[in-house]
Amino acid sequence: SQISVVPCFYFRGGAELLFDGVKKHQVTLPCQPEPWDIRNLLKWIKQNLLKERPELFMQGESVRPGILVLINNADWELMGELDYKLQDQDNVLFISTLHGG
Repeated sequence: SQISVVPCFYFRGGAELLFDGVKKHQVTLPCQPEPWDIRNLLKWIKQNLLKERPELFMQGESVRPGILVLINNADWELMGELDYKLQDQDNVLFISTLHGG
């Protein structure tokens, strides 16, 4: 039984500029046999939401250094980072701490 997951993503601190300036995205992720984890989510975001300069958001299969990730207001480092399994209605916040001068 596959469940669709409907998380909410927020982009702040300049990260939203890579997503057409849109700060909040509520999406229904496609059903898949395995649970969605952050690793797969980042790939999906890169393919479906990211509008420009992916190198400013991603590095390899993770977010680049300087982007904080909060899952339901907790640092993703406490949640297992890329291996965290997304739950329905999760809030995932991406905050860029890099400010170009």
